[in-house]
Amino acid sequence: MLVEAEALRLIQVAVERVGGPRVVVGSPRHPFALNSTDEQDVEGQTVIIHYSEMSSPALAEVAGWIFEVRVDEYVLMQRPRPGR
Repeated sequence: MLVEAEALRLIQVAVERVGGPRVVVGSPRHPFALNSTDEQDVEGQTVIIHYSEMSSPALAEVAGWIFEVRVDEYVLMQRPRPGR
């Protein structure tokens, strides 16, 4: 299981691969567009990037960790749920 710092690092790498935070935040997609998300494999982990839309922020997720992507920072939105 990933710790928060490692999840954030993987997300930052994935976001940089697709052009950086300005591209992810500043290129709003239509909610039903086929290219509204992007998947990147970073060190064996799948990072899913959700580009911003007119009424929702840009998000990135990996292994249950979800961060809001902003131009100048990443904000933790949700931690993984503990296993049962």
